[in-house]
Parts: sequence; structure tokens; C-alpha cells
Amino acid sequence: MNLYELASHVIEAMEAERIPYMVVGALSSSVFGIPRATKDVDIVLRLLTREPLQRLEERLAEVVVFDPQVTFETLTGSVRHVLTAKTRPPFIVELFELGSDPFVVERFSRRRAAWSAQLKRQVFLPTAEDVIVQKLRWGRPKDLEDARDVLAVQTPAKLDMDHIARWSEIHQTSGHLRAMLAEIEPLL
Repeated sequence: MNLYELASHVIEAMEAERIPYMVVGALSSSVFGIPRATKDVDIVLRLLTREPLQRLEERLAEVVVFDPQVTFETLTGSVRHVLTAKTRPPFIVELFELGSDPFVVERFSRRRAAWSAQLKRQVFLPTAEDVIVQKLRWGRPKDLEDARDVLAVQTPAKLDMDHIARWSEIHQTSGHLRAMLAEIEPLL
């Protein structure tokens, strides 16, 4: 089982348990920008109780090990569960519980079903605009490259730039956004 097959298996299990989810990270930016390899899969899920997560763990027990130590994602304070595949190499899926961060809540409410070529299936994803905003917010070099690639592929003319600019202002990432727009402008 490779990383993408594992991700698809986890998504199937979440859908069987009726857990609302959204694939984020490199897999979401690959749908809207330029596909790239990744070492893990990031998924945001909405849980109203602990019961669906317990059922998910039981359903996936033959394939993954749930890390008993729950952690927090520092940027948004989301609860993070790490699932490690029982494979060599041991692929990782990170499940982030939907918290109360205003952007994360809005991003989840705007999610849409779309085809992922890497996963070879339809999945729920953030919008292209929200991928850009989140990648700018994380601000790591690979995230900034992903944001630039999504901007370039989707083009500012087709994106809701007011939405991106508003959240970039709130997250204080407007400088990165302006630099990216200046970089891709000659290409358009």
C-alpha cells in the first residue's frame, strides 16, 4: 500500500462513518496547482463527539496505528491525531479536528467535492482561494511555493482575490501575496 492508497482507505472509512472531512496540505494544492510529492496526508475532520473517531480507529485497526498521544497544531490550536500505516515505509496520515479558528471554520464551510488525480477519487477539498490563504499562513518555503503555483495555475482573474486579500490582511501575509502576484504577473 502506498501513501495515496492509504489516504483513500482512510477517506473511505471516514465516509462509511459519516465523518465530514476535507483533504488539505500538499494533496489539496496539487489539485489546484502543480502536483508534488508529499510524505504525509493531512485531513481536517469535524467531530461532534468522540464516538465516530473511536469507530474510525476500530475500522482502520488492521491498516494503521493511532498514536495514543494527541497533539495540538500550534498555528490554529487544532487537535491532531497521527495515524501511522503498518507498512514499510510507515506512511503517515494526520487528522486535524475542526476547531474554532475563524479561518479554519470558514474554510471548512466552503469545502467542495472535487476529483483528486493522486487519490484517484472524488474527495472534499478547500476552495483554491482557501488553499492559497492557508499556504500563505503556514509560510514555510514549500507552502509559499504551493500558494504561488495555485495562483499561477488558477490565475488571479479566475480567483476571488478579495477573499484572499481579506484573509491575508487578517493573517498578516499580504506581503507574501503581493510578492507572488508580482512574480507571476509576467507569466499571465
